[in-house]
Amino acid sequence: MLFGGGEYTYELVDEWAKLPKGWSFLDVGGLTVDSQDRVFVFNRSNHPVMIFDGDGNFLDSWGEGYFGRPHGSRFDQHGYLYCSDDVNHTISKFTPDGKLLRVIGQKGIPSDTGYVHHGKLMDSLKSIERGGPPFNRPTGVAFSSSGEIYVSDGYGNARVHKFSPDGELLFSWGEPGSGPGEFMLPHNVWVDRLDRVWVPDRENNRIQIFDGDGRYVTEWRHVTRPTDVFIDKNDVVYVSELAPCVSIFTFEGNLLARWGNEETYPETDLFVAPHAITVGSKGDIYVGEVSMTHSKTDKGSNTVQKFVKKSN
Repeated sequence: MLFGGGEYTYELVDEWAKLPKGWSFLDVGGLTVDSQDRVFVFNRSNHPVMIFDGDGNFLDSWGEGYFGRPHGSRFDQHGYLYCSDDVNHTISKFTPDGKLLRVIGQKGIPSDTGYVHHGKLMDSLKSIERGGPPFNRPTGVAFSSSGEIYVSDGYGNARVHKFSPDGELLFSWGEPGSGPGEFMLPHNVWVDRLDRVWVPDRENNRIQIFDGDGRYVTEWRHVTRPTDVFIDKNDVVYVSELAPCVSIFTFEGNLLARWGNEETYPETDLFVAPHAITVGSKGDIYVGEVSMTHSKTDKGSNTVQKFVKKSN
């Protein structure tokens, strides 16, 4: 089955991930591809980091028993994997084979923002009274060209934090709200080649863009509950949305392709709740979902879907 159109036409690979018998992802928090085009699936099963080759063959897993709730993941420029844990309030740095190198944040100790966890998401978010220090349920991590670390923080906070490459806090910005530089669930983060910081501001239905010092530059409003951003070497922007859909834009924000369902909350055969997106070296797109959390639906191996880019 084909999706998109023109230069941005893709073919779905059904049941791409060849999971070991009896395993499931349940939910996928983060997706990232390394320099060898291996796909690291940061998920909420008993095997939180699963590694696959580009054909979906299972290679390895690690992280068992370490994480509270996996959320976002990225590789830095040196090939180290950073993982955000929004229940343990930490960002952890690993080698690709799972050796823990550093932890940013105090495990199990959230910062004071006034946040109170309620049964309903919006009630919880509205309880946030102020932006606070790191962390209260951090969601994602990204890196500048010189190695500074940016963290979106997240379900219990309304801030982005900037750290030195060694993990020292440099500064933070953001407050709860809907104005420029305010957030209602900064859900992930990406840094482009200009060192601008892109933040999917999920419940404000926008992506905010800042300079490296946290100054507001602009925002995109033509997205619905964006969850993740990936920008490739050609400045093509890929966005996963809880609409549920996947969208592809130019660097300037012009829509190139979109597929899925743009309405709010319907369950489709294709997507239930896109949560993470990444792109391999050949332009193939991987999308991970949180279908279990969203709809109590275990999509099995299709919790991660691969869309192969077709040649013109």
